[in-house]
Amino acid sequence: MTLDAELAAAFDGMPYVGLADPAEARAAMRDLVSALARPTTAEGADVADRTIPGPPGAPPVPVRIYRPRGAPHPAPVLVYFHGGGFVTGGLDNEHDRCLAFAGEDGIAVVSVDYRLAPEHPFPAGFDDCYAATVWAHAHAAEFGGDPRRVAVGGGSAGGALAAAVALRARDEAGPPLVFQMLLYPVLDDRMETPSMRAFTEPPLFNRADVGHMWRHYLGGRAAGGADVPAYAAPARAADLAGLPRAYVLVAEYDPLRDEGLGYAHRLIVAGVPTELHHVPGACHGFDGIMSARLGRLAFEEQRAVLRRCLSGASPEGWTWPVAK
Repeated sequence: MTLDAELAAAFDGMPYVGLADPAEARAAMRDLVSALARPTTAEGADVADRTIPGPPGAPPVPVRIYRPRGAPHPAPVLVYFHGGGFVTGGLDNEHDRCLAFAGEDGIAVVSVDYRLAPEHPFPAGFDDCYAATVWAHAHAAEFGGDPRRVAVGGGSAGGALAAAVALRARDEAGPPLVFQMLLYPVLDDRMETPSMRAFTEPPLFNRADVGHMWRHYLGGRAAGGADVPAYAAPARAADLAGLPRAYVLVAEYDPLRDEGLGYAHRLIVAGVPTELHHVPGACHGFDGIMSARLGRLAFEEQRAVLRRCLSGASPEGWTWPVAK
């Protein structure tokens, strides 16, 4: 294993968020978020925390709304779901990222503080995310958004939730999503891929963590069992046709690598316009490491992809960013 030298240096001494014990994992995640935080200001965006109606019979869902300041026209909307193995994390995890999307790229962002496992196993968090997406589409005008250009996105567990929300929106004729951004997504509970078997000790996230994650999230269901639904593990979806166009980011030294590669391939075969970027030398969550060139490049690419795919242009009219 040859992890990028800048990433390896950044991870040296960084808090490790193991998922065996949820309370310890949440404390470690708070430390990790603090360690990765970088100076940001709200210039260019108005930021507000509020609650919105949750799923039927469930409590309201906290969200943080980032509204581009001074936008001359309704802005595209990104409903964003944080990572953390379905067990940890919250709105602060993605604050810097969402602030850049809104303040610098002109995208209205709804960041969702969904319920966490194991206290709230599937489908609680997923239902929160879907309810927030339905709300964002219906109320886009309230925060300067364009209901015709609503996308979903997230990293790791957030990528799983984004993919699952896209599936449900298609299945139930829900919000007409135009794009899904899946960053090193969690997709397959069966844990049978070569990368899952090979990468048992990479930094930040490893096979043991994946096993704990599924145990917490699936509640009474067993990972790999016949009763795990596609909305929990999107790789189990039988048909991916009709989904919104997609961007999938995977990292070479990530146990989730191969399920991301497989899902992107299936999207392509199903006729979904899909961009796939596999990053050599990178590990899970590397795009949060701004001290490393690979992290900076990955984040800038995400921003460029969002601007392009939410511009309203057809796939045939896309222009590719020039590598720097």
